Amino acid sequence: MNGATFCTFTYLAPLVTEVTGLGSGWVPVVLALFGIGSFVGVGLGGRVADARPMPLLVCGSLALLTGWVLCAVTAGSPVAVLVLVLVQGALSFAVGSTLIAQALYAATDAPTLAGGFATAAFNVGGALGPWCGGPPRSPRGSATAPRCGGSALLVAAATAIGGRGARPEPTRAPGGGGRGGDAAGR
Repeated sequence: MNGATFCTFTYLAPLVTEVTGLGSGWVPVVLALFGIGSFVGVGLGGRVADARPMPLLVCGSLALLTGWVLCAVTAGSPVAVLVLVLVQGALSFAVGSTLIAQALYAATDAPTLAGGFATAAFNVGGALGPWCGGPPRSPRGSATAPRCGGSALLVAAATAIGGRGARPEPTRAPGGGGRGGDAAGR
């Protein structure tokens, strides 16, 4: 998901100017809309995620996928792009911050490590997304290739996440070594 988001975000300027047909003066406006959406997504997503994290993750991920596909399909419409950039910014950061929070909740014995790995995974997606979307945008390519690349990355990520089975229960050291105990369970 993060790869698709940052693939599209990286190529917003050519999307806005070459495909949507808006002037270069609209690029800061579109970037600001994405930022406003991100701010709203973190704020509202945090409130919803406290009460219902799984519905937010499932519905938000599906809406995010739908939104990126809609963005690819309706890129020629300035109104659609402006609305979708705002909505996708909100969805991206609502889902992303909820995923990181869930990693922290799942790893109560090692929250720093879980937070570090979750953030690193998002950073890998943030780097691979634009890289994967970039090669098709050659001098002979078009500005539509990154949009399609972003949508493809999102579909691949959703498929990978959906194919995972149930997680096994964490194992504990002999002697009940939970919080406050040492490695030997004392």
